[in-house]
Amino acid sequence: MKYDTIIIGAGMSGLAAGVRLAYYEKKVCILERHTTIGGLNSFYRLRDRNYDVGLHAVTNYAAPGTRTGPMAKLLKQLRLRWDDFDLSPQVCSSVVFPGHKIEFANNHGEFIEAVCAEFPQQADGFRKLVKHIEEFDELDLSQEAVSGRKVLGEFLSDRLLIDMLFCPLMFYGSAIPNDMDFSQFVIMYKSIFVQGFARPFAGVRQILRTLTRHYKQLGGELKLRQGVQEILTKNGKAVGVRLDDGTEIEADNVLSSAGIVETHRLCGTSLPTPEPAYGELSFNEVIFVLDRQPQDIGHNETIVFYNNTEDFIYAPPEAPIDTRSGIICSPNNFKYVDSQQLEEGFIRITALANPQYWMSIPDEEYYPAKQHWCDQMAAAAVEHIPDFRPHIVDTDIFTPRTIKKYTGHLNGAVYGAPHKILDGTTGVENLFICGTDQGFLGIVGSMLSGITIANNHLLR
Repeated sequence: MKYDTIIIGAGMSGLAAGVRLAYYEKKVCILERHTTIGGLNSFYRLRDRNYDVGLHAVTNYAAPGTRTGPMAKLLKQLRLRWDDFDLSPQVCSSVVFPGHKIEFANNHGEFIEAVCAEFPQQADGFRKLVKHIEEFDELDLSQEAVSGRKVLGEFLSDRLLIDMLFCPLMFYGSAIPNDMDFSQFVIMYKSIFVQGFARPFAGVRQILRTLTRHYKQLGGELKLRQGVQEILTKNGKAVGVRLDDGTEIEADNVLSSAGIVETHRLCGTSLPTPEPAYGELSFNEVIFVLDRQPQDIGHNETIVFYNNTEDFIYAPPEAPIDTRSGIICSPNNFKYVDSQQLEEGFIRITALANPQYWMSIPDEEYYPAKQHWCDQMAAAAVEHIPDFRPHIVDTDIFTPRTIKKYTGHLNGAVYGAPHKILDGTTGVENLFICGTDQGFLGIVGSMLSGITIANNHLLR
């Protein structure tokens, strides 16, 4: 059987690209090595509980009926309704550094005022930076990478404020140690501070099941447990794939969401360019289940981005985990419709991890190390939120090793390679990439990545 397009990976970008192509009656097949969909943003069931992996919150929130912005564009492109994602906005989040705290919700004007109140000497420069961000075209796929720190330094002189702005944006989207391409900075700034956070009551399942159902209704094929061993090429052109079991499938186009380095390796010696650098940044995350709602112990914030030292260091740590900074998220603290609430309380803590340590540690040491560093992450978190530890009834932990196993990303690099391929081309004709290494980040950004590459290369 021959397809118009084979898509490697059933994550957000692959599913969205599949929906877009199937809508225009293209014969499309999504291949996924694992037993479930979602990739970096998936879900699982453990000890009779449902867990989300990856999703803290959906960025780029917009109220139902909004006509402009990434969310409105996404729904229009996928022919979906606002109710299909069932998004509820956050309560309130914060960035906390020694001696300073900036709170924000889904109101950009209030965020600007909060920054100016906390750093009055930087107010004029920050307002000029905001104007520059608003006028910047982050969707220009032909632009060259520029250091975000360099650009911010042209407007702001206080290193602390610069670090506080970078902290949430790096944690949610930077593949570069201690910096971001300014285009990526603008994408993440707008998605977090301008538009903001939301979450479906049912978690990431709501989005993934909606995409999958819509894709299949449009005639798309989804094959689980069908990993791609090799991308087949002929005369410099992608012509199909070979599966792990040796089966070969033909296609006019191949769209890979596996990552640029991983896609390069799937091509063997077919690509004319040297192998790109792969990502270095990965994380450990702990999900704590509580016997009560976080609000009942005095914790009402949706997400806390914290840093405990004078300088914010966003780089692979020498220790197994860097507990000096991190993210604390509670999926309970969203404004769910009709005051609904999750049956149990949840606290999720994320911290930078040393991928080499977690990849190389022997199995007999791996699980004790997970528990030890889980305890260290919890101890760091309770410096910023009420002590939830007496109320823990269950815990699950994942590491860079887990991320590599279920996504294939080398090093467990959540945000992929440091250099993004904005136009999605690879050097092989009819082979394109979407997702993390294309450069649109976050839940909505990943889906828009798949749509953008489908529109630009596969529907013309």
